[in-house]
Amino acid sequence: MKTITAISLLLISLCFSAQNAPIKVSVTDFKNSPISGEQIQFINSVNKKTYSGISSADGRFNISLPGGFIYQIKIKSIGKARDYSSFDIPAIGQNQMYIENTVQIMIEQPKSFTLENVLFDTGKSSLKPSSHKELDELVGLLKHKPKMKIEIAGHTDNIGNAASNLQLSTDRAHSVHLYLIKNGINKNRLTAKGYGDLQPIASNENEESRKLNRRTEIRVLEN
Repeated sequence: MKTITAISLLLISLCFSAQNAPIKVSVTDFKNSPISGEQIQFINSVNKKTYSGISSADGRFNISLPGGFIYQIKIKSIGKARDYSSFDIPAIGQNQMYIENTVQIMIEQPKSFTLENVLFDTGKSSLKPSSHKELDELVGLLKHKPKMKIEIAGHTDNIGNAASNLQLSTDRAHSVHLYLIKNGINKNRLTAKGYGDLQPIASNENEESRKLNRRTEIRVLEN
């Protein structure tokens, strides 16, 4: 994924000290169009404390970070946060403070992603309780991005009857669809479709590859 971080840090001498640096964050695509609903994390390299903000309709948010540390920037979506970049907020003296600190984050929004930890009972469409955490993250993402419309795509491996696999994948996609609706997502933003074993991403030659093919994929139809 292409990434660019533009950072400006200015210091001015005053008669008092300020320990936190006010950061103005701007999140855009590579055409400089603002992106809303992106959760950006700043992780302190020393104590690992995480600070985060969510971009508004104009792609911006403000955050205050303790100075004198390097911060790892991550983009939080579904599952594990994606590494983006890092930047240093230098320490300041007793008679200095931070002003006009800006960070521009440029990202390419994914067109699709797989729900890694959404699992079903064997041969059934019933969701395992362990799936709820990742589905709740998906609910949060959709609430932060109220214009986003998605397709929930169910997939199976090639074991068994093709027609049965198609029906199972469809039922599983509808289970996720129902979970999202029950948790406050408008059904008009959601499409559920099963593809059975027709769109494998691995060979199906062994259990490890078949596991990759048994997946629930989210395809972004509209942002």
